[in-house]
Amino acid sequence: MDLWITLLLIVAIFAVLGSGVWIGIAILGVAWGAMELFTDRVAGESMALTVWGSLSSWTLTALPLFIWMGEILLKSRLSEGMFRGLAPWLQRLPGRLLHVNVIGCTIFAAVSGSSAATCATIGKISLPELARRGYPESIAIGSLAGAGTLGLLIPPSIIMIVYGVTADVSIGKLFIGGVLPGILLAALFMGYVAFWGWRHRDQIPVPEHRLDLHAKLVESRHLVPVVLLIGAVLGSIYAGFATATEAAAVGVVGALILAACQRTLSWQTFRDSLMSATRLYCMIALILAGSSFLTLAMGFIGLPRNLAEWIVSLQLSPFMLIVVLTVFFILLGCFLDGISMVVLTMAVLLPTIQAVGIDLLWFGVFIVIVVEMAQITPPVGFNLFVLQGMTRRNITYIAWAAFPFFLMMVVAVLLIWTFPGLVTYLPAQMKM
Repeated sequence: MDLWITLLLIVAIFAVLGSGVWIGIAILGVAWGAMELFTDRVAGESMALTVWGSLSSWTLTALPLFIWMGEILLKSRLSEGMFRGLAPWLQRLPGRLLHVNVIGCTIFAAVSGSSAATCATIGKISLPELARRGYPESIAIGSLAGAGTLGLLIPPSIIMIVYGVTADVSIGKLFIGGVLPGILLAALFMGYVAFWGWRHRDQIPVPEHRLDLHAKLVESRHLVPVVLLIGAVLGSIYAGFATATEAAAVGVVGALILAACQRTLSWQTFRDSLMSATRLYCMIALILAGSSFLTLAMGFIGLPRNLAEWIVSLQLSPFMLIVVLTVFFILLGCFLDGISMVVLTMAVLLPTIQAVGIDLLWFGVFIVIVVEMAQITPPVGFNLFVLQGMTRRNITYIAWAAFPFFLMMVVAVLLIWTFPGLVTYLPAQMKM
């Protein structure tokens, strides 16, 4: 019965999305239908409470603020300075400026803790610049979709906090445990971009001119404003002066000050950046509301719990258990957001994980990477929706562009399984 309900939900979501209905409305509609058909709950009341609860979170306030910061950088042309500063140093690297997506997302991931915020902010800066310079759209979108997921792995990470509380694992050690895997994943992404650039050299724009070391250092002065801004946001978090949400406000104020200092801030710039950020966030918020209601509907139907109990009943070896769980969470990620996946399944899975001898700290980082995969898998891949809102491309196009980076995440899972010290070494050095 659960299998048929799952297949019905998949078909329903694809059918409604294919009809051209807004993504958030489509997800809300399918979730409402599932509640009415398969549960005894009152769908309308549940939807109202869930939508309000999902959108009234204080933590969520960081998302529109970070998006606005990215819009200010874009509208005030500070993003062009970032590209001018990075371009000379990437001239000899295959793929050249395509690496800015990965580098930018890696840095910003340490600020936001959110995949959507990372993808939206860096995308607003990089995609217009890459398009203007003639880089292929597919690899630009794909690298951004993949690298944007680093917002979940590189601390601070909301998913890690949820898992740490659920599994009674030190959140500080989880944060430290995510550092090396985060760097590894960024390196894999850059490696693929370099390989793609080497294979498609004819599609990569020729650098305008080559510079010597002195000229490169001179051009690097254009990086100073953005570096100062990132330093202010990061520093306010790690020094304990601000939460992620407060740091996002610091980022907005800092971006406005920098734009004013460079005399690129005007009333028109301020208004345009605010309205663009509002439109993008409203699109994301509607999708988030639909995803939350779909999560509630599936929770009442019992699909996540029943599937998890079925996996436990298979009595697999540790490696095969990880393989099955990887597939399970990727499929679950087609319908649920990352936090919901952790909350709805951990109570059932953790006793089995402990019984087969898998380290709960390692398992937490594994879960985050697998949840990252779900961010770029249709039909409810959140990064895909964010990019669709920015590029107006359909979900299928974006998903195919992101698929190579999905495979890089699979490689990362295999590497941390083969070398678990990538996760456990740094936390073992901490005195907690």
